[in-house]
Amino acid sequence: MGMNLATILSVDAVLPRIFARDKKQALKTLSAHAATLTGLGEREIYSVLKEREQLGCTGMGSGVCIPHGRFEKLTSICALFATLESPVDFDAADGKPVDVFFMLLTPASASTEHVKALAVISRLLRDKALCEQLRGLSDREAIYAALLSAARGDEA
Repeated sequence: MGMNLATILSVDAVLPRIFARDKKQALKTLSAHAATLTGLGEREIYSVLKEREQLGCTGMGSGVCIPHGRFEKLTSICALFATLESPVDFDAADGKPVDVFFMLLTPASASTEHVKALAVISRLLRDKALCEQLRGLSDREAIYAALLSAARGDEA
């Protein structure tokens, strides 16, 4: 049984072609947006994500990364998807700069859901054709529709 992506990702959580000079600015911009969606503090989100990156980079290779963190105050899983106008260096294992971000914020108590959501997201983003399609789109609704349809196809 797959996880329904629409329950963790809303169309408001899709940020097409944002500008970021570097890894830090990309994570800060995403944290600021996540703060408006979750009610968590922007600084708190950023510091949790940063700590997670220090444990090991969340870059999956091929220009894709999944920054994630767990939060005591969060009551439900919240994901954000973003593409960057131009890729930034992210210390990814393959050395490639990153321009596709799928950020996952989960309640500290929801470990199974956290693992499931990460699995769904990483499976989706392993699809290079899908990633190319997402990079080419600048419309939030179009990106959202492409992600949901790919996630649905994945469950079939």
